[in-house]
Amino acid sequence: MTTAPAGVTHRLTGLVHALRAHGLSIGTGESVDAGHALEAVGFTDRERMREALAATLLHKEGQRPLFDRVFDLYFPLTSTDPDADASVPSAASAGEFDTAALRERLAAALAADDGSALTRLAGEAVGGLGGYGSAPDSDGWSSYQTLARLRPETLLARVRAMLRDAAVGGPEFTDRLTDDEIRRRIEAFRERVRTEARRRVAERQGRDRVARRAVAGTPDSVDFLLAGRAQLDELRTTVRPLARKLATRLAARRRRAARGRIDLRRTLRGSLSTGGVPMRPVLRRRRPARPELVLLCDVSGSVAAFANFTMLLVQALHDQFSRVRVFAFVNRVDEVTDLIARGAADPAGLGARILDEAVLTGWHGRSDYGTALGEFDERDADAVGPRTVVFVLGDARTNMSDPNLAALKRIVGRARRVHWLNPEQPALWSTGDSAALAYAELVDMRPCRNARQLSDLIGRLLPV
Repeated sequence: MTTAPAGVTHRLTGLVHALRAHGLSIGTGESVDAGHALEAVGFTDRERMREALAATLLHKEGQRPLFDRVFDLYFPLTSTDPDADASVPSAASAGEFDTAALRERLAAALAADDGSALTRLAGEAVGGLGGYGSAPDSDGWSSYQTLARLRPETLLARVRAMLRDAAVGGPEFTDRLTDDEIRRRIEAFRERVRTEARRRVAERQGRDRVARRAVAGTPDSVDFLLAGRAQLDELRTTVRPLARKLATRLAARRRRAARGRIDLRRTLRGSLSTGGVPMRPVLRRRRPARPELVLLCDVSGSVAAFANFTMLLVQALHDQFSRVRVFAFVNRVDEVTDLIARGAADPAGLGARILDEAVLTGWHGRSDYGTALGEFDERDADAVGPRTVVFVLGDARTNMSDPNLAALKRIVGRARRVHWLNPEQPALWSTGDSAALAYAELVDMRPCRNARQLSDLIGRLLPV
């Protein structure tokens, strides 16, 4: 049996805790299995350790990028690699460091696809170009600063020329494939730089802190208001799996509801024949009806990503409702139900299509909840009835205009339930032009900052 290096148990425990902090469900049994797996594969081959831990701790393919980033913090390559020394001067400026020579060696390593050389170069780049601060307690390492100074993306032509010189007259139609491969290698190097910067920061600030705060989580935990384009693209790929999971949960709730609740009066009456012992509970059976759903979505500014993702999710869940109608607004309201249905094949272009084809703005382009709620109440009153559940999606920021509480109150009076999902954190609901607290006195307002919270809220708030 291989003897575990000192501290490996602490590192494994920290890895599991960090993954749990990002929302991964890892039980005690799986943690024990991970320890046994490390004993089985040994501690000399870092990549075998990575695969063993991934096999025992992960449940979904989408969790792997998060796992790899956290693993690199708790089991860093540079902690055992004598060639990847962290002793490059931290205070080296762009002028003192030979960036041109490093770019030449980087181009050669990219052309050769030399993984170990790329890892060493990432360490040198962060050490020479990524350091900032002057006091010992405030020095840090920035992958952004490193990459901005090194500019590895500009090496594509040079690497392509190196590959052509090494090739034996390959056909030119492969140039595009070659460029795609070079871009893949450059992006892999950029990720090595990010990993190295996080490792150095972790050495100073602690692995646990960096793993929780500086490592991007899984797509369903990304804040809607902070997500970049790449994160939103990745998030859209989770719509269908998330919809299937929600549909299963809703169907199970309906099956339980169909069995009915105990009719206490009839149960006690029937128990008279058994001496007052209720041997056969009598159930008050009912036939659950699928609810009608109305979405009222603010598609302006940063909240548009939140609204668009929710619309896509509801479109994928349409079989769970007797009727679904979707309305979008900025300062005017327009029904976009048909656009949502047609947008299933092109989820990335949904927001642009809605802004192009729907009438959402009047004489200005700022969001105006009061005007939008009033127009919806007057013109689309037929959309809301006693079986309708209404979800309002938006940050409730009125740009200092009238919030029109009376219109929302009339909508609440007609609907079965009205829920307001707000992508901002509750601490901001009373700041600036937010009318969230005023609206919260009339409706059930809940924070909904990521896809995980959204699926949980929809699964719990929808009636059966």
